[in-house]
Amino acid sequence: MDRARKRNVGNKYIILLACILVFISCKDDEKQDEVVDQELALVEMPEENFEFGFNLDDFIVKRDTIKSGDTFGKILDRNHLSYPEIFNIVEKAKDSFNVRSLRPGKPYTLLCAKDSLQTPKCFVYQPNVEEYVVVNFQDSIHAYTSKKPIKYIEKTATGVITNNISQTLEEQGLSQRLAYKMADEIYAWTIDFRRLQKGDRFKVIYTDKYIDDTIYAGVQDVKAAYFEHNSEPFYAFEYVTDSTKGIVDYFSDEAKNLRRAFLKAPVKFSRISSRYNLKRRIAVYGFKLRPHKGTDFAAPIGTPIMATANGTVSKSTYSGGNGNYVKIRHNATYETQYLHMKKRNVKPGQFVKQGDVIGWVGMTGNTGGPHVCYRFWKNGKQVDPFKQKLPEAKGISDSLKIKYLEFIEPIKKQLDAVDFLEDVFDDQKQIEPTIKQNTNAISFNN
Repeated sequence: MDRARKRNVGNKYIILLACILVFISCKDDEKQDEVVDQELALVEMPEENFEFGFNLDDFIVKRDTIKSGDTFGKILDRNHLSYPEIFNIVEKAKDSFNVRSLRPGKPYTLLCAKDSLQTPKCFVYQPNVEEYVVVNFQDSIHAYTSKKPIKYIEKTATGVITNNISQTLEEQGLSQRLAYKMADEIYAWTIDFRRLQKGDRFKVIYTDKYIDDTIYAGVQDVKAAYFEHNSEPFYAFEYVTDSTKGIVDYFSDEAKNLRRAFLKAPVKFSRISSRYNLKRRIAVYGFKLRPHKGTDFAAPIGTPIMATANGTVSKSTYSGGNGNYVKIRHNATYETQYLHMKKRNVKPGQFVKQGDVIGWVGMTGNTGGPHVCYRFWKNGKQVDPFKQKLPEAKGISDSLKIKYLEFIEPIKKQLDAVDFLEDVFDDQKQIEPTIKQNTNAISFNN
């Protein structure tokens, strides 16, 4: 019995000792975990400062813009590179970069060594917000062109017209590119944006473009739009009709092309200062009958003038009353003429496409203010283009129509699901400017 009792007591001591050891071990592990956690909490990884494919922290960074009179050689010379070194860089990089292409006002960056002279190691030139040219002469000399990361963000916006589409968007800080897209590209012949009604409303699905995630680069495209004008709905959907040529157009929910063969106006966001009028009388001429066979679009001097349709330039010259003018033959039926230009941008015999800049608004010839007089011929006779039933642009082929309707079905559902803001009226029952933008957007990189 004594042996059994002693054995049991011994076993109890062994078990107790094991428990103590386990407890101590666990406490040590907790202390070790605490030490590790404390150490991890104190470690902070520095953020890497990358741009143009370089870690800028490795260099002294000098940023500036090209000044008038600056050359590639002058910039490097005043930053302590010798002319033999500069000549060697130019020679070895000339197949990839033309040093004469530098333009005043464009930004450039010098990546310099962290030495007493801050010797340049790399020259970066930005001809536009997207592209940059690198001339690297750290080791071997080479040059190349690259692009900054681009992000496209899909957004929606809705609004109620109080005055015009531009003002409605401007009041809400939205891009005027949206106004141009809707007025001059999508609904140019479907809706007269110079005669919008208070209470007309719209909603649109569009894509904004950002460079390096932060630099706003404007509206990339409009995916779909709905415009309610005089209580009549107008749908528009972007669709690629020829993928090989990249031809994009806008069509209705019934697959009808919204565009015509002619633009409504040869200048953007102008106003009609004088319409086609065969019975016009002017006081300064004693109220004698002086027919006006053109449509005057008032615009600031220097405003680009566009060809309203594809065609061949038949005249580009100067005459007394017309000033600088361009005339375009579009086909056997139609011709257009653009008067009072400050400067012409095309020559006789040149083929132009719809939207090409053919000159700039001026005051040459007989004119009381800056504008373009737009004249329109049909079968050799000047007519009012706004009263003509002009040909439509090429529509969707029967073979593509079914495919198109299937394509727009989910987009139309998405557009219909976008809610309008409730119209807000003041005490005088006037419509307040209202617009809604959805910023919870879908984003995707290029």
